[in-house]
Amino acid sequence: MCFFENDVSMLQSGKTRTVLSLIGLASITALVVVLFIRATDEKEGVKDIENHSKYVVTSVPIPETLDFAGERTPLENFDVLEALDRELLINTYWQSHTMLLIKRSNRYLPVIEKILAKHGIPEDFKYLPVAESDLMNLTSPARAVGYWQFLKATAQEYGLEVNSEVDERYHLEKSTEAACKFLLRSYELYGNWTMAAASYNVGRTGLNRQIERQDSRYYYDILLNEETGRYVYRLLALKLIMSEPEKYGFIFAEDELYPPIPVYHVTIDTAVEDFAIFASRYSINYKVLKIFNPWLREKKLSNTRGKTYQISIPRKGYREFSQSMD
Repeated sequence: MCFFENDVSMLQSGKTRTVLSLIGLASITALVVVLFIRATDEKEGVKDIENHSKYVVTSVPIPETLDFAGERTPLENFDVLEALDRELLINTYWQSHTMLLIKRSNRYLPVIEKILAKHGIPEDFKYLPVAESDLMNLTSPARAVGYWQFLKATAQEYGLEVNSEVDERYHLEKSTEAACKFLLRSYELYGNWTMAAASYNVGRTGLNRQIERQDSRYYYDILLNEETGRYVYRLLALKLIMSEPEKYGFIFAEDELYPPIPVYHVTIDTAVEDFAIFASRYSINYKVLKIFNPWLREKKLSNTRGKTYQISIPRKGYREFSQSMD
């Protein structure tokens, strides 16, 4: 009897240890599961945060209908649509560059628009100097110069003065006037504005060669070199983005755009020995004088023929100086 009771007692003691072991194992398992779930949740949370902070790239909207200078763009053609899409994507996602174009345009495009209107040229041509020079007085590897990127011979052909002391390719108003003359002549030759724009990029000789070779006078049907083949599409992309910048993700306040700076003009018809001294007479310095008159290429102006020039001077209050101008 005692032996049996001892056996039972020992058996019960063993069961108790087994039960306790099972309970302990279950608790540990449960704890591990809870920790795993919690860790997984935390990981997913981090992942969600990372996803939210990722840079998102989307396609860009293309309108159902589009025109350049009132001439319809055949977007139903796959090659036309894809060429436009390329330029829209490039100019939308080159954000810093396009934002600078938008900011500069507030200062320069009103001047250009006024001159285009005077000559009866469609307003869409204001995007040519945007595409040509980024609205800056650049010099290309081919030595094309200024906002409108004139070569020396073409500039002189259309009435601009180009020499070592004066280069009116750097003069916004005068170079725009010359560009208008070129575009009007091209429109007479080709009968449409789209081809006139293409001729501005490739030149009439190059364009005429392709017209003859391909027996077509329609820009969207002519195979052209890489630059000219993209040219009108870039103009169209700039038109879309700069007309509706918010639609393409460009957000800014009006006071963040570069403002037009009022100037007055000083007429000269004699030589100027030193433009640093000349500038000081009008309470500005040499740097500011050249910013507003980049067409003056040297420190002096010989003006042996007594030609009349208009020099732009910013009105008082638009530029402060660290040193006295006395």
